[in-house]
Amino acid sequence: METTTGSLAALHDPALRGFVTDGGLETDLIFHHGVDLPEFAAFPLVEDPTGRELLGRYYDGYAAVAAAAGAGLLLESPTWRANPDWAARVGYDVDAMVRANVAAIDLLRGLAAGYDVPAVLVVGQLGPRGDGYVAGEAPDPEEARAYHAPQVRAFADAGADLVSALTLTTPAEGIGVVLAAREAGLPVSVGFTVETDGRLPDGSTLADAVRAVDEAAAPDHYMVNCAHPTHVLPALDEGEWVRRLLGTRVNASTMSHAELDEAEELDDGDPDRLAADQMHVSRRLPAMRVLGGCCGTDVRHVAAMWGVPAPTG
Repeated sequence: METTTGSLAALHDPALRGFVTDGGLETDLIFHHGVDLPEFAAFPLVEDPTGRELLGRYYDGYAAVAAAAGAGLLLESPTWRANPDWAARVGYDVDAMVRANVAAIDLLRGLAAGYDVPAVLVVGQLGPRGDGYVAGEAPDPEEARAYHAPQVRAFADAGADLVSALTLTTPAEGIGVVLAAREAGLPVSVGFTVETDGRLPDGSTLADAVRAVDEAAAPDHYMVNCAHPTHVLPALDEGEWVRRLLGTRVNASTMSHAELDEAEELDDGDPDRLAADQMHVSRRLPAMRVLGGCCGTDVRHVAAMWGVPAPTG
C-alpha cells in the first residue's frame, strides 16, 4: 500500500473512511503502564530512549486500527503540556521546551514512515495555557498568539503537517492559536472542550465559540475533545456552523470535569457503550472525518468506535 503523507487535502479524500487518531495518552500511560507524569506532561518521554519506545508502541496500536478500518491516521504529538508555563513546572525553560517539541515531531515522522496505512498526517498538538477544565480569565488574542508562538514555530521547523489545539476553554485563546499557526505557515485545527451541558467552561455555546473564532481568524477546521458524547450532543443544532466540526476525541467517562479532577481511579467506561453513544454524535456532524479518544480511553475504545477489533500484543 502506498502511503500518502503531508497533504491536508487527504483529510477530505472521499476514498478514505476518515482518519483515526489516538486515545487518552496521559491517562493510558499513567493507569495502564504505571508511568509517572508530573503535571500530566508526557512530552519529556520523547527525550528518553525508553520513553520513545513506549510511545512508539502506543502509536503502533492506533496505526493498526487505521489499517483495519481502511482509514488514514493522524499522529498527534505527546506535547499537550509542552507550552512555556506547564513546561517550566517540570523543569524546562523555553529553549528546552522547543527542543522537546521538535523531538516529538521527529519521533512521529519516523513512525509514520513505517506504517502501512493509506495516509498519515503528523500533527503538533498543543494545549491551553491554563487548566483545561477551568476557563479562568479569557486572554487577549494577541497575548495568546505570542504565548503559543514558540511551540507552534517548533512544530513548523520540525516539519509538522498540522497544528492541533485541544481542550481550549475560551474562543479568545483559539483565535490566538490560529494567529500563531498562520504566522508559522501551518494549517490549524481548534479543539474546544465542553461541560455536561454542551457549553465551554467559560459559558459560551459551542456555536458561538466557533462563530467568534471564524469571524476573527478562521482555522482550517474545529474539533471537540475531553467530553463524553452525551455531553457533546446538547451543543449541536441544525446550524451551518456544525459543518466546521471535523471530528471528536471523546472521554470514556460520563463524569463532569470537576468529578474527573477529583477521581483517584480511572473510569474507562465500556468501549462498546461509548461507540454507541458516539454514533449519535457522528450522525449529527455532516463533515465528520476524524475520530479518536481522550481521557480514560485507549486503543480498545477507539477500535470500538471504528467498528474493528482491538489490536493485541
